[in-house]
Amino acid sequence: MLKRTILAFLVHTRLATAADKYTELQGLGPLPEYGVNSTSEKIVVDGRLSEPAWLKTTPITLMFPWDFQTGKKQKTTVRLLRSEDTLYVGYEADDTDITAKYENRDDPTYKDDCVEIFIKPRQETDSYFGMEMNARGVLFDYFYPFPKGLDKDLNFEGVQLKTTLRGTLNQRKDQDSGWTLEVAIPFKNFTPLSKELAPKSGEKWRVQVNRWDGTEDSAGRRLSMWCHPGLKQANPHNPERFGVVVFK
Repeated sequence: MLKRTILAFLVHTRLATAADKYTELQGLGPLPEYGVNSTSEKIVVDGRLSEPAWLKTTPITLMFPWDFQTGKKQKTTVRLLRSEDTLYVGYEADDTDITAKYENRDDPTYKDDCVEIFIKPRQETDSYFGMEMNARGVLFDYFYPFPKGLDKDLNFEGVQLKTTLRGTLNQRKDQDSGWTLEVAIPFKNFTPLSKELAPKSGEKWRVQVNRWDGTEDSAGRRLSMWCHPGLKQANPHNPERFGVVVFK
């Protein structure tokens, strides 16, 4: 049912998206590009990023676009890796106070300490897939026919997700050091926006990665991102400003 909805939306918006503009700030420079290494090594999703294939990837260090946000500038790095049929994403987040209360699939994990990835395989549409994952390793996934409302009926199949914590969860008075999140996403979940079951070597997709540091109800929450979204307010959702990933 959801696939039919996505296809119908693509037909309706194919001609309109070229004229739609969402970016509010200009002069931000070219979008970054990232090469996604291919591996035949078995990746065990344990929240550690310890395999040699991970160590050969280039880390993305997230930036802090909005100076009006007053929270700590705690470092986050992100790595992407692929096998023949799976996309792997690894996050390493410095965090002195690890907080996440949501425990069930499709809970509003974006209100916790969380990391996110937005994936747009098809260039001629602004629609994309979203994954928002908290420090517990709980996933909220959706299809976003941007700029309309989220379609929360989407549930990716076969996703593996694990976190490791360097500290204690939800203990506000102690001092933590950080957490790592590792997720494996079968490429088949990105159809019908993707052209094939898996991207070919040299194929380019548009991707944004970011982190919400601190809970939504806490003072000093801060958003860090790979690409500046070109928005005046702290909001990660702007497909015009997603970065470019090139599959190897």
